[in-house]
Amino acid sequence: MPSQVITANRLTDGRVVWLTADSVWDEDVNRAAVADDKTSVEAALAKSNPAVSELNVVEPYAVEVEVSRGRIVPKSLRERIRAEGPTIAGAYAGERPAAARNADIRPQIA
Repeated sequence: MPSQVITANRLTDGRVVWLTADSVWDEDVNRAAVADDKTSVEAALAKSNPAVSELNVVEPYAVEVEVSRGRIVPKSLRERIRAEGPTIAGAYAGERPAAARNADIRPQIA
C-alpha cells in the first residue's frame, strides 16, 4: 500500500491542513504523520473524528504521498497544489501588478 497522510480544510478560514502524529492539524504537509498500511490510515482517520465533531475541520480524507529527501510530496497534482498553496500571482486572484495594468494596450476607436 502506498504511503498516505490525512488532510482536511480548517473551518475557521478554509485553509488546507494536515494531521500530525500528535493529532494536531498543521498547514505544513511536511509535518503530517505518514501512514504506510491500511490499519494506520484508518487509525489516523479515526483520530480526525473529534476535530470534525468540534467543527474545527471538514471532510478529512487520506492522500497518497511519496517521501523524498525528507519531504512529503503528494502524488496527485490536485493535492500538490493544495499542499503548496494557490497557483495565482498576487494576494488576490483578481489583482495584477501595476506594471501589468499599465502595459495594457487599449485599441483606439477611429
